[in-house]
Amino acid sequence: MSNVSPSGPAMAASPLTRAVLEIDEYASGLGWDQPARLFALVDTARLRAREPKLASQLGLGDEAASYTPIEQDKLPRGKPLDEFLGTIAWPDAVTGCAMTVERLMLPPSAEAQVPQGLSEKQLAKWVAGHPDRQEVRMTVAVLRGGAREAAIRLREKDSPTEVLTGPDLVPGLAEALAATFES
Repeated sequence: MSNVSPSGPAMAASPLTRAVLEIDEYASGLGWDQPARLFALVDTARLRAREPKLASQLGLGDEAASYTPIEQDKLPRGKPLDEFLGTIAWPDAVTGCAMTVERLMLPPSAEAQVPQGLSEKQLAKWVAGHPDRQEVRMTVAVLRGGAREAAIRLREKDSPTEVLTGPDLVPGLAEALAATFES
C-alpha cells in the first residue's frame, strides 16, 4: 500500500495506478453518496491511432503507456453488483475495466462484535449504526492480463493526499471485475 503523493495522479508509478487515481479524482468531484460507476479502460495510444478525432476531443496527449477511462451507462438499480457484473462482456478494444463503489466499513477490531445469523439487510443496518464505521469510496481496476490496482478514500479524510493505493486492497471486487473478461 502507498499513499498518493501531493503531486497527484501524474506522479503515480504505473499507468494502471494513474488510471485508478484519475477515476478516484473524477468520483471525488461528484461528491459523496453516489451510485457505483463502471468504466472501460482503453489503451490511450491505441485510441489515438484508431480514433484521432475522439482523442483530440478528449484532450488526450502523447503520454506513453496510459489508459483512458470511459464511463459506461449507469448501473441498474436494485440489482446486486455481483449479478450485474456477471452479465458484462467487453469487446477486444477494452484493455481493462474499473469501478467506483461507496461502502461502510468497520475496522478489523470490530469483527468480533458482529452478531451471528444476521441477514445481509440486518448486517448492513448493524454496520451503519456501529460507532466505528467508516464511509469509504473504493476504486478498483483490473486489466485483461491480470494486473490490479485499487484506491480507497475515507470520507472523513477526503483529500487526494490521503488516498491509499495498492493491488490487493479490495480483492473481492477485483475478482468480480476480472471475471468480466473471462469468456
